[in-house]
Amino acid sequence: QVQLVESGGGYVQAGGSLRLSCAVSGTIFSTRTMGWYRQAPGKQRELVASITSGGSTNYADSVKGRFTISRSNAKNTLYLQMNSLQPEDTAVYFCNRISINWDWGQGTQVTVSS
Repeated sequence: QVQLVESGGGYVQAGGSLRLSCAVSGTIFSTRTMGWYRQAPGKQRELVASITSGGSTNYADSVKGRFTISRSNAKNTLYLQMNSLQPEDTAVYFCNRISINWDWGQGTQVTVSS
């Protein structure tokens, strides 16, 4: 069974930075296209960034130029570097496979104050 464990969230002021990590087990991580999602209170979960097994990346317009997704296949870990954080980035952040999601992890809370 696949397990996803997100970490690295916290409370920051606008303009600050955070680096999220997602430890993945129970699958051949290196072959998977992975993504970071977020869900703000009262809103649907949305995809903010994705990365293929080969390292190609895509970003939602709202985070382009501020967030960077990366992966370490040696460590079975997905990362999200978030810079220039804004209050609208406040959400619970999750990682998962793209298109056919596994069971969701607990996520990690990111709170950005103005």
